[in-house]
Amino acid sequence: MRGGMGNMQNMMKQMQKMQKKMSEAQEELGEKKIEGSAGGGMVTVIVSGHKEVIEVKINEEVVDPEDIDMLQDLVLAATNEALKKVDELTNQTMGQFTKGMNLPGMF
Repeated sequence: MRGGMGNMQNMMKQMQKMQKKMSEAQEELGEKKIEGSAGGGMVTVIVSGHKEVIEVKINEEVVDPEDIDMLQDLVLAATNEALKKVDELTNQTMGQFTKGMNLPGMF
């Protein structure tokens, strides 16, 4: 049974190291700005890596009081595209930590 404890401590150290790297990666994600656009760039939505909407840009040409629906659809589409990109980025960034580790319920 000797040596068992050493392995355990070693594993805990590895886990702590990994958690530190993971939270650093999370922070970096939060600082990233991801852009989604719709209507050929008529509407642009910028979100952070933590899915906070930072900015919404609407080209005045697309503002038509007669057609608010279209504008709303464009804003929606741009926002969803930006959020989808965040998900992809998050999976890429955090995926490197979960690869090869079967930790259920981490994300």
